[in-house]
Amino acid sequence: MIAEFHELKDRYFSWLKDKTTLHAIDDWVEVTTPFLDRHNDYMQIYVRRDESGYLLTDDGYTISDLEMSGCHLDTTKRQNLLASTLRGFGVQRDKQTNELFVNASDQSFPVRKHNLIQAMLAVNDLFYLASPYVASFFLEDVESWLDTHGIRYSPRVKLTGVSGFDHHFDFVIPKSRSHPERMLLSLNRPDRAHVERTMFAWEDTKGTRSSEANAYVLLNDTDQNITETALTALRAYKVNPILWSERETVREELAA
Repeated sequence: MIAEFHELKDRYFSWLKDKTTLHAIDDWVEVTTPFLDRHNDYMQIYVRRDESGYLLTDDGYTISDLEMSGCHLDTTKRQNLLASTLRGFGVQRDKQTNELFVNASDQSFPVRKHNLIQAMLAVNDLFYLASPYVASFFLEDVESWLDTHGIRYSPRVKLTGVSGFDHHFDFVIPKSRSHPERMLLSLNRPDRAHVERTMFAWEDTKGTRSSEANAYVLLNDTDQNITETALTALRAYKVNPILWSERETVREELAA
């Protein structure tokens, strides 16, 4: 298993390196990453050296793109949810420009870059409504379902993996007498990029948790079909995929 994990980690890092491109723009460097946004465009960040080290920013793209699509973050609940998500990754927001940004030193640059990209993906997935008629966010639906059935959890937990990277889990259900610790993620858009990110997050994190800990991912199949390829890939890395339409099948297991 250790050898398998090292191979997975090496492949992941090679993919990041090979698929990342750099382009100089004045005193900034435009970094094009291999991660895709909801338009299937490669996500970009901008880096500049300053007096404290490096400034990394999304140049306001993440939030501006959502607002241009009609998803306005103008309610107290949405603002609080945004702030909580960004805190989980240690990412700041400039309220004037809507930029998401982090500062980094030479030593912390890889982790801080990783955190900014993960925050951009999380904010995009958290707030983007696939249909204008959807009244609530998928994460809120999951949280409401857990509360309704008395399932105990800690929300929005950040865990550090074997690689040193931080990973964000929507809910952590503590160990009980009959069941081990359970990590729970919700995927509103279970596309390839998000599925791969979920697999790596658990593969990287489980080495720091109890050997009995389990991971679950709730997949929003309300307005979209979940491919068998995605389900098979998740199961291969010991992540239990649960379709939202079939959530009641794991209710007692999560509540135990």
